[in-house]
Amino acid sequence: MKEMQRARLIPVSGINGQAEAEQRATSALLAVISIVRDFSHELFGDLGASSAAKAQVSTFIEVEIKLATGEKVRADGLIRISYGKTEWVALVEVKTGNATLEADQLNKYLLAAREVGADCVVSISNEVGIAGDHPTEGLNVRSNSKIKAHHLSWSRLLATAVQCKVHAGVDDPEQSWILAELIRYLEHPASGVTEFDDMGQHWTEVRDEIRKGTMTRATDALDEIATKWDELNRHLTLRLSAQTGANVRHLLSRSEKDQKTRLRSLRTQLLDDGCLSSEIRVPNTASDVQITANLRTGQIATEANIQAPRNKGGRGSIGWLTRQLRDAPVDLSIEAFAKNARTPVIASLADAANDPNTLLAEGQNDISRFRLVSYREAGKSRRNGGRSVGFIDSVNNAFDEFYQLVVQQITPWTPTAPKVKQIEPQDSFPQPEPQRARRSTDRQPEGAPRSEETSSPRSTADRAVGGTLADHIEMLHSNSVASD
Repeated sequence: MKEMQRARLIPVSGINGQAEAEQRATSALLAVISIVRDFSHELFGDLGASSAAKAQVSTFIEVEIKLATGEKVRADGLIRISYGKTEWVALVEVKTGNATLEADQLNKYLLAAREVGADCVVSISNEVGIAGDHPTEGLNVRSNSKIKAHHLSWSRLLATAVQCKVHAGVDDPEQSWILAELIRYLEHPASGVTEFDDMGQHWTEVRDEIRKGTMTRATDALDEIATKWDELNRHLTLRLSAQTGANVRHLLSRSEKDQKTRLRSLRTQLLDDGCLSSEIRVPNTASDVQITANLRTGQIATEANIQAPRNKGGRGSIGWLTRQLRDAPVDLSIEAFAKNARTPVIASLADAANDPNTLLAEGQNDISRFRLVSYREAGKSRRNGGRSVGFIDSVNNAFDEFYQLVVQQITPWTPTAPKVKQIEPQDSFPQPEPQRARRSTDRQPEGAPRSEETSSPRSTADRAVGGTLADHIEMLHSNSVASD
């Protein structure tokens, strides 16, 4: 008997053409969203939908809406999440494969959302917007618009599903199995969900001109490469999020969170230095990871900055670092910065592990921080109509190697907790100095009340020797009154 094919909840066989792939992907995704509450909460909780665990989630496909102009709009899907008197509604537009979203179509969806009282329009495609913005330009959405436009890439959807299933966990076993079926479907090439594998049609042209030094002005081609670079980094973060269950983020400065500013910054890097760079943060690691692709030299550099322990000398800090990097590549470059020094001492991991003195400058025995750098060649292979698969693979491999063998191995140094010091008890209460005898001239005026010093049957000397604590306090108070 031939090997039998396992029955699947969402089959990938029989998909013929782009339209059918979109319909099947839409129906499968929305059906799972309506069943697995953990999944729908992770996707739409930040978009304004109710976070209540018992919220009711309803989904529909091929929803036809008539506009005020009489024109009919057919949305790929509709999602309704309600809890009590609150209700959140979204119209859904879906693209798979290399199909891209169109501004005219999405603007009609925005009008349709207003007609039915929906809160937003959610688009889904393989596109990734730069700096977190929507990938489609020309949408009629202002910052104060009541109807919002949101975008979810298939990569983000898949990463979120994996995080829910593998890391967070779904308590209901049947819901967990259903979510696993969606993951299996989306990971299949026939589903139309594709990995990022294209740096754009102008990649070869831009790369070669930068290498030769003939790229002297900003062009549309540069904008395309800059956009693709940010898309690649977004895919890196989503992939690592799915693998680790952590919220891995592409770091941007406050100004670069604006799409135009980010594009301008990347164009300047390309023209001035021939480089594309980005920074990625993984929670609870000793350092963020910086990735730099140098198109002039054909190298990819991944680096991290590690703070040295404050309670160790130079050799101790070097040993602390190299012991944690036993499985790291031996050609890893280590740059040691002494306190207040601008120029580091550089050595390979192999040399530093063999002799820590190679990272110590003459006359220096303290280190404030380390910079770890790994250099790898950028791929140049091409296939499938000229797509730059080699470069993308080399970036993916360089990042994966550096994170797994270097960054995740390092436990950041933390100071020890302060110790409580025990106070030794004294053997006896400190004795006050003996008081001088009162002179005859110190007599009190007639009629004045007598102080306890003269009225008490016990003398000052009697109380100073062997007296109780109350006696000592009483005596000190009496002396204070007398001096006044």
